[in-house]
Amino acid sequence: MTAEKRSFQAEVSKLLQIVANSLYSEREVFLRELISNAADACDKLRYLALTDADLVAGDPDFKIRLSVNADEKTLTIADNGVGMTEEELDQNLGTIASSGTGAFIDNLTGDAKKDVGLIGQFGVGFYSAFMVSEKVEVLTRKAGDEKAWIWTSDGLGEYTVASAEKAGRGTIITLHLKEDASEFLEEPRLRNIVKTYSDHIAIPIMLAKGDDGEDALNEASALWTRQKSEITPEQYTEFYRHVSHGFDEPWLTTHWRAEGRFEYNALLFTPSSPPFDLYHPDRKHRVKLYVKRVFITEDCEGLVPEYLRFLKGVIDCEDLPLNVSRELLQKNPMLTAISSAVTKRILNELTRKADKDTEAYNAFWENFGAVLKEGLYGAPNEHKQTLLDLVRFKSTTRDGLVSLKQYVEGMKDGQEHIYYITGESQDAIRNSPHLEGFAAKGIEVLLLSDPIDDFWIPSLFEGYAEKQFQSVTRGGADLDKVKDADDKDDAEKDETKDEDKAKTDVAPLVASIKIALGETVKDVRESARLTDSACCLVADDGDLDMNLERILRQHQQVKEAAPRVLEINPKHPLIKGLSERVKAGKTGQDLDDAAYLLLDQARIMDGETVTDPKAFARRMSKVMEMGLVS
Repeated sequence: MTAEKRSFQAEVSKLLQIVANSLYSEREVFLRELISNAADACDKLRYLALTDADLVAGDPDFKIRLSVNADEKTLTIADNGVGMTEEELDQNLGTIASSGTGAFIDNLTGDAKKDVGLIGQFGVGFYSAFMVSEKVEVLTRKAGDEKAWIWTSDGLGEYTVASAEKAGRGTIITLHLKEDASEFLEEPRLRNIVKTYSDHIAIPIMLAKGDDGEDALNEASALWTRQKSEITPEQYTEFYRHVSHGFDEPWLTTHWRAEGRFEYNALLFTPSSPPFDLYHPDRKHRVKLYVKRVFITEDCEGLVPEYLRFLKGVIDCEDLPLNVSRELLQKNPMLTAISSAVTKRILNELTRKADKDTEAYNAFWENFGAVLKEGLYGAPNEHKQTLLDLVRFKSTTRDGLVSLKQYVEGMKDGQEHIYYITGESQDAIRNSPHLEGFAAKGIEVLLLSDPIDDFWIPSLFEGYAEKQFQSVTRGGADLDKVKDADDKDDAEKDETKDEDKAKTDVAPLVASIKIALGETVKDVRESARLTDSACCLVADDGDLDMNLERILRQHQQVKEAAPRVLEINPKHPLIKGLSERVKAGKTGQDLDDAAYLLLDQARIMDGETVTDPKAFARRMSKVMEMGLVS
């Protein structure tokens, strides 16, 4: 068959341009990536052979073999794993299937070293081969097939695929090294790289010696089965990088063996930086399931809850059946029990970290807090209290982060609720007029800007520490019950309140605004929460919280905004002036215009658009003209 030329997917071409133009200082990681892929191919075939032993007939022992040809300047990495068909060559080497990769690559900017370091996260660490190669050949034969295929590319935008001959299954990758990559032809260099990056690989890695000889380069034992005392921090780090295809350090390493009703080994890592697709809808966890050291799957639904999807690593169970299908495996009650135990262990480890090192835990929270909070919306009750204790917030009265326990301990005398506000960004909610009265009283308000916040808080009917959550954008915030150290006694307070009310009676204005706005608002009320702003909109008790409604409208789950309550500040000069005009009988069109301008002002303060821009502009121009004339 004549070699057929094909073009790389656009995202692949962009990645290859980054690789080609980088001066990456640790180019040896290409070998880690290729060995890791070879090990995965062996693991996959080992699993398939459980139900079809013929796939490994005549060659049952898996291994990865490195060989060097100094004269031709080639380095070869060969495995006897599952191999690929022609279609799989296209899928695996010509495209990137990882969720969200295309959009992410479009935004790649900055340090080239960092950019190249992200390649493995796409599941295509194979492309790192082009950091050291001017041409790459991939000869492969799928286990159980007679046909073999050869894939060839110089990494400049195109590749060729042709039929070929190959004795036995597996894949042979031949790298035609660049002039400045001759170091990777040297045996000591290869030994050092394998020892550094791939010693934990459970498949034997051999170096070809002469015609028939081979030397072992790694220990070839599963790292997670070893005693913790036998494993160095460096070995943990390299195993983490193997399973994550990342270049960062693990933030938390959790390694244990469970014994009793069921037995399993677990080696799980929390990354120090979030993966690029953490919030993509198709994102799955990256925890591999093994049974008796046999790789089963890395996509086992229910093994790890979605809110811990940042975890990477291995769970190896002794008691699960090897020959059960992956679909039935996910329904196995033993797997459910293991998942619950693993979740409890990880949450307890996070709790210990939070108690021991506040600064480090706060850094973790900035990276993964929004994901962890997803568990509060759907987590079983057995984990909900632990999650609540782990949650951290920004607030109106502290520079750092605050826990719910700290918040409750700092509540004011007479304060009955845990107050919070949600919005699209921290800047937007910090400037919200709804906070003014709470700030005047010194009441701490939690600032929540993650979309999940509008869902998990309403689901907590039991509250926290016998305190219910209440949004400051709702009506009914009774701030008078909250006492400050400077508060007067009740009698003096009531007397002052009566005097203020006599001076600022806006009942006629409230009635006039209600008539002017009609059904555009649900109600018009005096505000106890405003100190500086003239007005604001609040959700009535029983209505959807305003930011939640905004999110649902964006996703077309709510058609239009419900009428809100307009609160006006009786002490604001504008409201006082309007009130005097109403008392003097000056109503009519000017007051109607003022009422709609107040409503539009409140909408703008909430980040909403005015419903009738033309009418808003007309009214605003009229007010400005009146001001200029006077």
